Amino acid sequence: MTDPPPTRASLSADLTALGLHAGDTVIVHSSLRAVGWVPGGRVAVVQALLDVLGPAGTLVVPTQTMGNSDPKHWEHPPVPTEWWPVIREHMPAYDPAVWPSRGIGALAEAVRTWPGAVRSNHPQASFAAVGPRAAELMATHELDSHLGEASPLAALERVGAQVLLLGVSYDVCTTFHLAEYRVPSPKMEHGCAMFTEHGREWVTYTDVATNSDDFDKLGAAYEPTATLHRGRVGAADSRLFPAAEAIAFAVEWLRANRQHA
Repeated sequence: MTDPPPTRASLSADLTALGLHAGDTVIVHSSLRAVGWVPGGRVAVVQALLDVLGPAGTLVVPTQTMGNSDPKHWEHPPVPTEWWPVIREHMPAYDPAVWPSRGIGALAEAVRTWPGAVRSNHPQASFAAVGPRAAELMATHELDSHLGEASPLAALERVGAQVLLLGVSYDVCTTFHLAEYRVPSPKMEHGCAMFTEHGREWVTYTDVATNSDDFDKLGAAYEPTATLHRGRVGAADSRLFPAAEAIAFAVEWLRANRQHA
């Protein structure tokens, strides 16, 4: 006999068993494919998360738009050098209401477009949130702080948020990036199209050159000491842990294990 698919109700039960509570603030990194086929797909999964969090809880996701970046850094795929000036001149300015996220997954897009969602105003590294703390958490996101002290990640740390890896591993744990701002890290020049007081402009600025290549190793080192809840949500192997604890561990691990510029 074939097992029934996960549903909104069964996913809510799984999330509760994992340790998610009403009133929590949680940032979610997810793979809906790992969860399995769900009646209602991404909508039902968001509903399940909101059911558990309740009216006092807040759901947060990364909604990055890295396509709005300097083409000289593009690698997957690269574009001809001759195209670079054209892209810089004609890339539409970031508008949080219309720019879709890219490479973050279907759940993030569902949250971004959810009624009442609030999105941070960063042209490359935005986040979106639903819930009573959404506006507070999304209020500050400085241009030269993609994932740093003046970003929603630092706000999530301050309010005691949880991190949920829903069917994904530590290699996509955006929360770890905040630690890169607290250790000596290389920087790079960024570019993007955005609205300024002069209208649409191509703007260049400097920020940390974030790198997640060793985040799986970082996560493996963190896990044995972590305040960690691990279990299945649908078919997805999932982890729930405190953002502040993970960031503090990551700072020390990066200091010890990276060769810094």
